[in-house]
This record gives sequence, C-alpha cells and structure tokens, in this order.
Amino acid sequence: MDGAAEIAKETVLDVENLTIAYETRKGDVEAVRNISFTVREGETIGLVGESGCGKSTIAFGIVNFLGPNGKIVEGNIRFQEEELVGRSERELKSLRGDKIAMVYQEPMQALNPSVRLGQQLTEALTFHQHIARNDAWERSIQMLKRVNMPDPEDVMYRYTHQISGGQQQRVVIAMAMLNNPSLLIIHNLGVVSRVSDQLCVMYAGQIVERGPVTDIFRNPHHPYTMGLLDSIPRLGESKAESVLHSIRGRVPPPNERPMNECIFAPRCDYATDECRKALPAFVEISPEHVSRCIYAREIESQPRTAKKRHIVKKCEPTSLRSPERELLSFEDLKIYYPKESQSVVSLLGLGEKKFVKAVDDVSVRLSKGKTLGVVGESGCGKSTLVKGIIGLEPITSGDVEFLGIDIDRSVSERDTNLIKEMQMVFQNPDSTLNPSYSIGKQISRPIRRFKTVPNDQVQGEVIRLLKAVRLDEVYYDRLPRQLSGGEKQRVGIARALASRPDLIICDEPVSALDVSVQAAVINLLLEIQEIYGSSMIFIAHDLSVVRFFSDDIAVMYLGQIVEIGPAEAIYSPPYHPYTEALLSAVPIPDPDAEQKQIRLGGNVPSALNPPSGCRFHTRCPRRKEMLPDNSQICEKEVPPWRSTKHGHRIFCHIPLEKLKTVEPIVHSSE
Repeated sequence: MDGAAEIAKETVLDVENLTIAYETRKGDVEAVRNISFTVREGETIGLVGESGCGKSTIAFGIVNFLGPNGKIVEGNIRFQEEELVGRSERELKSLRGDKIAMVYQEPMQALNPSVRLGQQLTEALTFHQHIARNDAWERSIQMLKRVNMPDPEDVMYRYTHQISGGQQQRVVIAMAMLNNPSLLIIHNLGVVSRVSDQLCVMYAGQIVERGPVTDIFRNPHHPYTMGLLDSIPRLGESKAESVLHSIRGRVPPPNERPMNECIFAPRCDYATDECRKALPAFVEISPEHVSRCIYAREIESQPRTAKKRHIVKKCEPTSLRSPERELLSFEDLKIYYPKESQSVVSLLGLGEKKFVKAVDDVSVRLSKGKTLGVVGESGCGKSTLVKGIIGLEPITSGDVEFLGIDIDRSVSERDTNLIKEMQMVFQNPDSTLNPSYSIGKQISRPIRRFKTVPNDQVQGEVIRLLKAVRLDEVYYDRLPRQLSGGEKQRVGIARALASRPDLIICDEPVSALDVSVQAAVINLLLEIQEIYGSSMIFIAHDLSVVRFFSDDIAVMYLGQIVEIGPAEAIYSPPYHPYTEALLSAVPIPDPDAEQKQIRLGGNVPSALNPPSGCRFHTRCPRRKEMLPDNSQICEKEVPPWRSTKHGHRIFCHIPLEKLKTVEPIVHSSE
C-alpha cells in the first residue's frame, strides 16, 4: 500500500474549499468562504470564533442540514473517503446521530419539550440500530451515568423543563455518544486547549489562523486570535488585579463583508491602510501554522492602538459578614419540591410523600455594594436558590430578609417597592424578551410600572439606559430579532437597571456569549456596580468568570453550601475537597499550564435521598487519605464549619491543617 492510500485510510473528514451560501431576497449571501481542514482518526480539530463566524454553518453543512435556503456553492466534504456533497436527504439522515453526532451549544435546539427524555434517548438508538426498546432504555441510563447525571432512572421519565440547563446539556452529550460516532462536532476556548490537536480560528466566514493548538495558544499570529485569548479571565485573576480586554465592534453580517480587504480590519488594533488594499493570503509561520494577516510574522512588534489588560493594586480581602452594611440575609433556607412518583400507590394518594431537597439549610449574608458568586455543578441548587430569593419559587422554610424586611413570600404577594429594589438578569435573553415589541417599549415598561421617572421623561430614561449599556439610541425602535446575542443580554441588563435596584441577581448571564462579548458584559456590570453601588448575586458554571467578578463566593453541592468566603481565599488552599475538584475541572486556555486533574468517583447522589453525614462523602477523594483512622465519621455525622481568617469557612470533617497542605490546582506557564 502506498503512502497516499495510507493517509486516505486514516482520514475521517476532509473539507476542501467549502463555500456555503444562503438564498435571500437580495440574492445569495455567502456565510462561509473557501474553508479547508482535515480530521484524522483519533484527532480533534477545534473551530473557534464569535457567533456569526460560520462555525455552526460548517457543522450543519457537513451533513447538509442547512435549511431550505442554505446550499453548498462549491467545495468537497469527504467523510470516511465518501463524498457527502450531493448525497440524498435519506442517505444523510442515516448518518446524523449515528456515525456523525453533534453536541449543540443550546440544548433546547436538540431536545423536544413535549416528549419525555427517555423516549428521546432511546429513539436515537432504535432509529439507527436493530435493538430492542428495553435494551435501548438500559443503554441510555448507563450513558446518563457516564455523564454524571443524578437520578438517571428518574430523569428518563422527566421532560426537558424539569431538569436544569446544565443537565439538559448532559442529556444532549449522552444522546450524541449513544451510537459511538466516528465524528463528534463541539465551543469553548478552554476546552479546545485541553482536547484539541489542531485549531482553526474563524472570523466572518473565513479561517484567519490555523495550526497546532499549542503553537496558536503559545504564540498567536493573528490579531483576532490575540483578542479572543485576551478576553478570557484566567483562573487566578480578579477585578482587583486586571481588566478584561474586549474586541470592539461586532462580526459583520454576511451581506456586509468586504471582498477585497482584510475582513477584520475595522475591529483590529493593528490595522493600517495596507490592510485595506486586498484580501490577505495565508502567511506561513511554520509548515503547519498559517495566519491570514500581512503582519503575521511581526505582529508582536506592531504598534497597538488599544491597551491590553493591565494590573492594578490588589485589594485586601474583606469579610463576607459586614452586618453594618447588610442588604440581604437568609438563614436555614429550604426549598423542597414534592416528588412525582409513577407508582400506583402514589397516584392513589397513599404512601409516604417524598421531596427533592433542592436547597437545604442554606445561610448567607450579602453586604451592600458587594457581589456574591454562587458556583457548583448543574442541579446543585444555584438557580433554585435565587429563584426562591426573588419570589419565583416557594420557600419551604427559613428566614429571608431584604432591606430589613421579611420576603418569605411569592413575588405576586410582595410590595411593589420591594420588587423595584430586586431585579434579575436571566441566562437566556430570548426567553425574556417579547419578539413582538420594540426594545424601547420593553425597557420603558418597568420604568412606567415603578415610576422611576415622570411619564414625560420615560423615553429619555430609556435612551440613557441604552447608552449606559453601550447601545446607541437607534436600538430604541429595533426588535429583538435584529440584535445579536450580546446585544440582547445588554438589553436585559438595561431592563434590570430600569428600576434602579439595590440588588441585581444574574443567573448565568454570560454562559451563552462569545468570549469577547462576555468580557464586554462583565466589564459593563462592574462599571454599573461602581457607578450605582448595586449589590449583585452572580451565578455561573465558569469558575474563572466567577473568580474575576465576585467579592465573595459560595460553593454549593447537593443543595448545601460547602465553602464560603472571599473570592481570593476560595481559589487557593485550603479548599473543601469538592471545591478542589471543581477547580481542577476548569478548562484553562493555556496548554502549557500544569493543572492537577481530580476525577470524582461514584455516581452523583440524588437530592431526593441525599447521603447521610457529609453529602459529599460518597465522592470525596480526600477523606480516606486525610482521615485514615476515622473516615467513617463522614458517613455518620454532619460536618462542622471550620473557619479561617477573613470569614473563609469550610464545611468539612478534615482539619484545616491538613487541607492547607493540599497543592494548588494550577501552576501557570508564565
């Protein structure tokens, strides 16, 4: 067998000169142009870039899932040596979910809200394989266990809305993996740095830099790649230590992209008149590393018009508990959900009632002008906690005080003045913006309801809020569909500010945003806090973002807080073993960083029947090592709170002296 045949045999996917366009009333508009890359067996190729750069278009184009107005204009797509361009819909349908699987960024795009999750999972198997439904059911449960889904047997009977957003994503991943696909299509620079071999950086439908992932992360040679990497908060950084850089402007829509100049020039910190004379060709940095920039080889020596992140004087840690400035407090807060059982006994109203203990005995105080970050795995109770505080979920028991007033009641029963002082920014702005009303009308509604300003000043107040979130007044008359994801989230923030609240609750406000837009939104929230003195509760999965944004952090596990304290204290030993495991799982956008890997054993316990004693004992990697003669205490007794200086508290049987001996999670390559 010759060398060419050997290479062809190893190739799983070969994309060559791919151009995809969408038909519009003004003619065909190219969404991606002249894309080429190869994926070999056992190799991972990362596609990164902001929304609108063409990543999803390429993914959908591979199996021609482009919709009625999308089409492949030119190029080839060869999967396992067979050409996919021109294949029938029936042939391609047999590949989707079988040999080629996709994990969607937004799980609701892949899950049917009207069908139980078990039926959707088993269908992914029975459609592509000759397998009995009972066997498919069991394989689906096993796959849910592999993605650490708590109560997998019970989840099979639930609908999409009955699990958290992170758990929805786990279902999508499980569904993608059920048929052991030959090609898996995934969006996160930190994840890319950890799992990818090669990297393609996309901007406005083109690849602007391509090469080995370690080469690009160590030494990027395109200004866009440099901007993306500079937008990401690193695990050890905070707002007291650095400022995030965000790329100005936005990705141009396909019908406004220049054909004969560098498409990134309008947003580039290094652009000159030479960049606007012609579309740059790839410049070779090394045999495998190329960049579409005329200054690629000397980019680091080029003058830059915008400042990079800079270091400021580090603030001293402050205690979480400041009674004299206390804004919000909750003591022994519990939020339980009655368990819906499928048994005949339960349907007849007999038998013992069971409850999902979503939040169980949580106590926290928040000081005025401070930000409390809440972190933990999907389903640990973070979102339920804030929904209880804001009045969207009934509180089972406990004391909740805001501005010195008891707010243990639903939002519909609360005084208007209290509602005015507590507002929320939701994870998905599309679910909270009415597609039929203009942006101006939607922001003006809370202004009128809470009488923030006189009626004749409402329009001016809306424009002021738009400018406060870096949107021009032309957005006043636009509809939500005319805005990008980042712009919609800014509208959500503006609407939350409309009542001039004392407390803003942010539930995963940047998780669905591109890294540059994420940086801009984080900077905006920090600026708003500085100007208005608002307090914030900030929920996120990304511990790097939480560390950067928060003054204090609470770590939740299975409905309880296991560690709480100033942000800088949480990210260095001593940590609770669960916090240590969470930190070790943070994707770091630096392939040279030495990061300790901690894999938690066992299945995720059920909030319906949590473990006795310490709820983390079934998965704890430290208890037998650090409590060799008394590890059973973790199973039998509730842990004590152990306090360090500056209000840092850890809910654990292991003595602080032993927890302090733990090595830091990350050793930076810098």
